[in-house]
Amino acid sequence: MSTTTFMPTTDSGKADLLNHLTTALPPYANLLSLSGEDLNLLNADSSSFRYTLQSSNDMQAYSQNWTAYKNQLRDGTSGSAIWPMPPAVAQPIPAAVSPGVIPRLSALVAQIKANKNYTEAIGKDLWLIGAAQIIDPSTWKPILSIQNQAGHPIICWTKGHAAAIEIWVDRGDGNNFTYLTINTEPNTTDKCSLPVTSNSQVWKYKAIYLLHDEQVGQWSDVISVSVGG
Repeated sequence: MSTTTFMPTTDSGKADLLNHLTTALPPYANLLSLSGEDLNLLNADSSSFRYTLQSSNDMQAYSQNWTAYKNQLRDGTSGSAIWPMPPAVAQPIPAAVSPGVIPRLSALVAQIKANKNYTEAIGKDLWLIGAAQIIDPSTWKPILSIQNQAGHPIICWTKGHAAAIEIWVDRGDGNNFTYLTINTEPNTTDKCSLPVTSNSQVWKYKAIYLLHDEQVGQWSDVISVSVGG
């Protein structure tokens, strides 16, 4: 079992984390050796980022309104003929901060977690511990695609949490699928001799992930490519 990163992936999630820390972190300030300057900077970053995010969303909506109005004006669809109204500037406007709100937040979190008084309970209260992530190899299934380099197929795949991938090939010679190779890093070039120019063939590939030298999960869907000819 592993955990996901504590840092949200969306801007709104990052804004929520900043806002949460502005209220949840001060009670731990002395215990975690945080200064008033640390907290003031966090508050300023939170306010500035939240305001910027909201203003950006408002302006995007305003832009969409203009696009809709432009289309209506051009095509004569039903609707209001009133100019789109610009959004009101939200008040109060927070003080501007220097670029790098999230890098500063990451540095602050690293400082907090390095403190000798930091505990997992504190981390959970501050939203600094990612959610548990259960990795189930039985669900793994490679997704293959094919590129071409000098006529040779390149089997493209992603590694994920697997240790390696085992690839099999069917060259249409009546032997069905046979072992091709095991690779630990994407991607895989099939260096087998190509058919003569006048005799094209269809080669098929399938693959399965490996973990601790054992096949795990499901075989990929079969993909095919025409070679030679």
